[in-house]
Amino acid sequence: MPLEIQTPGLATTVQDRGRFGYYRFGIPQGGAMDLYAATLANRLVGNGPDAAVLEATYLGPTLTTDEDVVVAVTGAPVDVLVNGAPAEQNARLSLSAGDRLSFGMIRGGTKFFIAVAGGVDVPEVLGSRSTYPIGKLGGFEGRALQAGDRIPVGTPAPSDRAGLDRIPDAWLPSYERQVEVRVLLGLYDHKLTAEGLANLTEAEWTLTPVADRMGLRFDGPGAPWKAEEQPFGAGQDPSNITDAGYAVGSIQIPGGTQPIVLHCDAVSGGGYAQAGTVISADMDLFARMAPGVAVRFAPVTMEQALAARAERRSRIERVWA
Repeated sequence: MPLEIQTPGLATTVQDRGRFGYYRFGIPQGGAMDLYAATLANRLVGNGPDAAVLEATYLGPTLTTDEDVVVAVTGAPVDVLVNGAPAEQNARLSLSAGDRLSFGMIRGGTKFFIAVAGGVDVPEVLGSRSTYPIGKLGGFEGRALQAGDRIPVGTPAPSDRAGLDRIPDAWLPSYERQVEVRVLLGLYDHKLTAEGLANLTEAEWTLTPVADRMGLRFDGPGAPWKAEEQPFGAGQDPSNITDAGYAVGSIQIPGGTQPIVLHCDAVSGGGYAQAGTVISADMDLFARMAPGVAVRFAPVTMEQALAARAERRSRIERVWA
């Protein structure tokens, strides 16, 4: 049973929890930019945690089904329409054969997620169904969806059909205009001037429209690097280094001006110093930001980062319980 894409939206892709174990070869982990929101969608329709969903950006797709199917929409607040009539978000929806699912404008964040009972059943590539468009890898033919695509859907087991009727309000993520993001400083924060370090960790930064699954750029007072003689093999700018590996969430500041946070489709290494790294527990927040959102980068200790990761894991486990 396929879903037929009538209009694809701005950038709709197939994503799951991600592709792990290949980052050292330059293949990023990918996966849903807001893993928690995608988890809620799968929980509603009764899928398991590894099921693939559709990730929509700003403007969602219009799709139809030729069989009865159960779907759910979570993530960024958006108007959900079934045959042009309003339907509930964060709730289990039953579509009949021939029904049309479409969307209005989002009212916060950038990403929302469409789950279907049985999961989006594209082939796994390197252990994941996630789309990596730059590498033309995974997903539906390695690309964003296009009009006329027929997206295969798996067959739900009878026990899967229970799901949830709707997501409790207490479980829903929030979409704020001011956000605190926790970071671990390093590896190269010592190369920032005192002003640069203070600006990075104390000033307010604004998300620019230059943001996607690879990275998000922020505007603010600047965070200058120390003027030092560059080592052999590094570039001329103080923000350059001889190549190093990048963690997901690494914060680069090219030229000491606009910080860039690397996200799930980013490259795994290069020649820019990393002033800090966003902790894993806060990476979902970037899918909940729209351009103009104000952000403060708050330094935490390794112990605090590990505690936050454990709390996030427990929250996801509660969803499945």
